[in-house]
Amino acid sequence: MSVFGCLTGNSSFASSIPDLGFSVHKLESGVDGHTLLIIGGIQGDEPGGFNAASLIVTHYDILSGNVWVVPNLNFLSIIKRSRGVYGDLNRKFDKLHPKDPEYHTIEKIKKLIIDPKVDLVLNLHDGSGFYRNTYHDILHNQNRWGQCIIIDQERVNSGTFSNLTLIAKKTVAHVNNHLLNQNEHFNLNNTKTQKGNEEMAKTLTYFAIKNHKSAFGVEASKSFPTAKRAYYHLLAIESFFNQAGIKFKRNFKLSERHIKTAIDDNIQVALNNRKILLKIENVRNRLNYIPLKKNSVLEFQVNNPLMTIVTSGNEYRVFHGNRQLTHLYPQYFDYDFSLDAIDMIVDGVHKTVPFGNSVTVKDEFMVKSLKGHRVNVIGFTKPEITNESGMTILKRNILKQFSIDKKGTLFRVEVYKSQKFSGMVLVDFGEKPVSDMNVAYEEKIPEILMNIF
Repeated sequence: MSVFGCLTGNSSFASSIPDLGFSVHKLESGVDGHTLLIIGGIQGDEPGGFNAASLIVTHYDILSGNVWVVPNLNFLSIIKRSRGVYGDLNRKFDKLHPKDPEYHTIEKIKKLIIDPKVDLVLNLHDGSGFYRNTYHDILHNQNRWGQCIIIDQERVNSGTFSNLTLIAKKTVAHVNNHLLNQNEHFNLNNTKTQKGNEEMAKTLTYFAIKNHKSAFGVEASKSFPTAKRAYYHLLAIESFFNQAGIKFKRNFKLSERHIKTAIDDNIQVALNNRKILLKIENVRNRLNYIPLKKNSVLEFQVNNPLMTIVTSGNEYRVFHGNRQLTHLYPQYFDYDFSLDAIDMIVDGVHKTVPFGNSVTVKDEFMVKSLKGHRVNVIGFTKPEITNESGMTILKRNILKQFSIDKKGTLFRVEVYKSQKFSGMVLVDFGEKPVSDMNVAYEEKIPEILMNIF
């Protein structure tokens, strides 16, 4: 998947992202079946929910039925690590003034919820403590929200999935059969909204219920780190898949450790029509002299729905969910469009590598000479050499501190025509062999079928 965006430089953080809306990802199998809508990020300080939703987009294949995912409903609040920049978005589904800054967001997500194709709706949350039916202690009681499946009432007039209690109990049982620790068990929480729960009457799930949709809240405990919260979210989601007859594959093992790896796996950003590729998963805190186009907006493309770029003064800040990963400090150039690829000799093998791609190198590489163009390998220096094409370069020839990544394995190869920037290729000396890829490519690892944990 790819997500596009553009920014104008030299603006403040807040003003650079006024139109940062949510994205909708429709994973449709082509095989008839039910449609499940998953919503994450309604509150920006709940990363377990929005990372779990994002993993469905990036690491799952749907084999029957359909799964629609909104992983970043309140994207601005996610970036700012706020429950809600303009108030609690999950309390705006009953009555909302048209001048509310989130009015159009609410109207848009309402339209998606009531789409005739949607059969079930999941709203993913991270809640405080551990919900229990009776008081145990300050973290385990009926006023906490973590580790539960929420329903607003026992049944809804929605046809196939009308028995909310039964569906929720099956999900609770499924999660409790795969606990990481026995004291982390789930419970069913019926808020009985229709009987006078005024706060819950304003929520997304109750809006869905009023429109005859089966809707559930899934709450993982905020007492856990993000990957562990996402583990419990995914357990619950897969139970709903199974009950809806939705068959699927995921390409990682369902464990806290593998989820942590998957969240950060293969996250990339391409800039300015893929002239530049940056692999962000282990990026340094600051990248200097990024060759951006003069007098132009920054166009970017990401391969993860939680990624975006915002401007702040003279820098660009790259976010993945609520984590700021790196600062980009630009150097501005006119762009040359006469070239779109370079010829390289990589470990003795000839390769033509388009700009905006990476190439894996075991021992050495050389960029073949280009008439009218010069090559600059960032971090490689040799006295009196201004054009580094035609030179065989080993990893030890490049200064580690100029790498993009913290491990010192990923380096920029930039090409210029006179004073104009032509494009960039990454050379990757990492031990893990990866396919040469562009930003839209998603590497597949051995897939694990549903119900295998």
